[in-house]
Amino acid sequence: MKQALITGGSRGIGRACVEELCRLGWSVTFCFLNHEEEARALAARTGATAVRCDVGDWDAASALVEAVAAGGGLDLLVNNAAVSLVGLTQDVTRAEWERLLAVNLTGPFACARAALPHMIRRGGGRIVNVSSVWGVKGASCEAAYSATKAALIGLTRALAQEVGPAGITVNAVAPGVIDTDMNANLTGEDRAELAERTPLGRLGTPEDVARAVAYLASEDAGFVTGQVLGVDGGFGL
Repeated sequence: MKQALITGGSRGIGRACVEELCRLGWSVTFCFLNHEEEARALAARTGATAVRCDVGDWDAASALVEAVAAGGGLDLLVNNAAVSLVGLTQDVTRAEWERLLAVNLTGPFACARAALPHMIRRGGGRIVNVSSVWGVKGASCEAAYSATKAALIGLTRALAQEVGPAGITVNAVAPGVIDTDMNANLTGEDRAELAERTPLGRLGTPEDVARAVAYLASEDAGFVTGQVLGVDGGFGL
């Protein structure tokens, strides 16, 4: 059975990825940090394994990957864990900036770095990074968040070139406005406006993104690497 690790898997897009990959027959481990009740319930419902880990901690992220790989190898890494920040750039504190970098960029880098030796020994693997439409086009009052998600796209494209000869694909998904807790602060008016700005006329769902991740993890995407797949209903056009 193929083994997958999903970071930030207890809620939202991560939860949907856990559910979709388990449905497709993967053996899934996911990590969480603060939402233990949701994580345990998801694990019980799907058969996945839940592990508490702060992926913003380089050593903890690396140890998580090593533990999963030691327990049965690692075929797929989904770097989903992220934190957001909305506000004027001049109001962003150093601590906020460093936390964004730690979770949104250092975590994926550390996880990929730890996963690669195991994937190379197995003759291939998949890495899927969850970026954002804001990483592609940027967002006012989300400059710091946009910067981390843009950097994740840069990491995706560079790493794809580096590890392609080893049979490893590296891709990213760039979700648009998705109906998750990260967007729970939106008013009804905001949501209606964003849906109107989306050519398909609605907000996305976590399941929309999870199906895209599952595609990139599948054999059907075996010749797809270094790509950024927009899952945004056309919002990024």
